[in-house]
Amino acid sequence: MWVWQLALAVGFGIGSAVIPVMNAEAYVLGVGVSGALDPVVAAIGVSVGQTLGKVAMFLAVRYRPGYADRMSKEPKAVNLDTRWGRFVQWNRDVSKRLLDAMSDRRWGVPVTLLSASVGIPPLYGVALIGGASRMGVVTFALSTLAGRVARFILLALGVGLF
Repeated sequence: MWVWQLALAVGFGIGSAVIPVMNAEAYVLGVGVSGALDPVVAAIGVSVGQTLGKVAMFLAVRYRPGYADRMSKEPKAVNLDTRWGRFVQWNRDVSKRLLDAMSDRRWGVPVTLLSASVGIPPLYGVALIGGASRMGVVTFALSTLAGRVARFILLALGVGLF
């Protein structure tokens, strides 16, 4: 019986990783409150599904067509005398810092773990930025899985107390 529960939870996890309207936390809480399924099995399944979905997003950004060509080109010069030009340059600087931080193991893994377990910054954005960075796929997947398992197991066990 637990195999079907796990398969259902993995499927929902994949869907909720890509479609933000599908709330994985609500699924785990609903399973725990209803008692229809084992909440720990559901939490593990949703964690695996969420990780698979986020890794798919990560890889979609990394291997999108034309990405290598765009990365080798220098950006167009902007007019720093205008407000828009200063904003564009500021946005480029912030984006470069974020990509450099996600590429570094000192910051990339902790940010991904924090995002996967607490939700700040949102994991959706971290998956997209991580795909554009030099972070490894295995590193991203393992840190996402660890954070998601911790988050959903705590939710499942917390509901089971009531």
